[in-house]
Amino acid sequence: LRNDLGRFCEAGSVKVTELCGLYSFDNVHHLISTITGQVASGISAGNVMIASSPGGSITGAPKKRAVEIIAELEPHARGAYCGSLFAMTGDGWLQSSIAIRTLEAKGTSLYCWGGGGITASSHWEAEYQETLDKIGPIMQALEAHH
Repeated sequence: LRNDLGRFCEAGSVKVTELCGLYSFDNVHHLISTITGQVASGISAGNVMIASSPGGSITGAPKKRAVEIIAELEPHARGAYCGSLFAMTGDGWLQSSIAIRTLEAKGTSLYCWGGGGITASSHWEAEYQETLDKIGPIMQALEAHH
């Protein structure tokens, strides 16, 4: 995201105010970085977010080639999964999030999506378990109300 923001923000304004902060939740731990920047005059925050999608934390880098590889390797489109959700007001406030865990209804079926980041040092068993841990609360809620 830092590179994406650098294309649209005032020179020197992009700052990483938090790098890889560890946040613990009931079922997973996340590393979260906070990046800020002053959008250049004449450019809307909404346009910046749209041009920055999909998020680099989902695609990998370099983003353009990573997106091409995802399209080549994955047999189905992701739909809402790993897409960007935006909330924006007329006065310039904007918040966005990446849908890294999603539940999709199609007819009488529900589809639950979740995943993890694969790197050269990943072990498939650990990545599979991480995915189960991430979608666990969604699955538990569905099972409790079935």
